[in-house]
Amino acid sequence: VQLQASGGGWVQPGGSLRLSCKASGFRFGDHAIGWFRQAPGKEREALGCINLYGDDTHYAGSVKGRFTFSRDNAKDTAYLQMDSLKPEDTAVYYCGTEGGCWGSFRYTGRGTQVTVSS
Repeated sequence: VQLQASGGGWVQPGGSLRLSCKASGFRFGDHAIGWFRQAPGKEREALGCINLYGDDTHYAGSVKGRFTFSRDNAKDTAYLQMDSLKPEDTAVYYCGTEGGCWGSFRYTGRGTQVTVSS
């Protein structure tokens, strides 16, 4: 099982980024996908998840209304659209599976750095 987050980078406050989570080694369409982030010196923060079909999503309060989960099962890829970014969104972002929305995931992969600053 492999999950690879990508698409991070530097963006100014108020800007947008779209992260991708490419999966391999398992039946992607049979698994919900969750996202979390880790900022330096802070605890890991769960961001929420998207269900198997992409028609049910759950968001942490800190990102609700600004972040959007989606997925393309034909491409074995999940997406995290981040809008209205704030400096406090700076973190390494990860995707994971098998563990529910808010707990620890059985499978995670390498994250991608997002930096929000002016």
